Amino acid sequence: MPFREINAKMVEATVVPGARLFSQRGAMLAYRGEVSFTPSVAGGQGGLMSMIGRRVADEDTPLMTVEGNGTVLFGHGGHHVQVIDLAGDTLYVEADRLLAFEGTLEQGTVFLGSQGGVMGMVRGQVSGQGLFTTTLRGHGSVAVMAHGGVIEIPITPQRPVHVDPQAYVAHHGDVRNKLSTALGWRDMVGRGSGEAFQLELSGSGAVYVQASEEKL
Repeated sequence: MPFREINAKMVEATVVPGARLFSQRGAMLAYRGEVSFTPSVAGGQGGLMSMIGRRVADEDTPLMTVEGNGTVLFGHGGHHVQVIDLAGDTLYVEADRLLAFEGTLEQGTVFLGSQGGVMGMVRGQVSGQGLFTTTLRGHGSVAVMAHGGVIEIPITPQRPVHVDPQAYVAHHGDVRNKLSTALGWRDMVGRGSGEAFQLELSGSGAVYVQASEEKL
């Protein structure tokens, strides 16, 4: 694992020759050794289509390619940092929540409506989050950002999980998402997401939930 949690808001990454990492621009706090940082157009293994997908999705989050031999400290804006290890599955995460990830992971973009139907589209409009979500697939580690700490909640076929859309950080596994309303449309006028909307995640996997509803 290239990422080691130093504290709740900082991770240390090991950079080795022949491998590379990607980080959000401005996330580097300090480094040791011979390490280079260059702007990345596509990022990860997604190539041109991944880049186009992010531009269409208005998620053109600047990334930096990190290469060389040494260690780097990453953090951003004082946000809580959570390291997630992937073993061949896919992580769904908002692009602006990505702090850093291994270059071995394939990056892509998925339209939320493809999983949640029309309600998935509504979720994006109401929660203030984009209609598109970044995907990272394969074997490797990802460092994501959140407000006020993160808890991992298992999702099992017998027990789906309901999450406030604005508290949602990321999820992985064989999971379906569906937005439901806890109140009538008339009752929701003038309200934020809160208890009015619930994101239902079902299947097998895990969801990461932040302690604050504040958007990054």
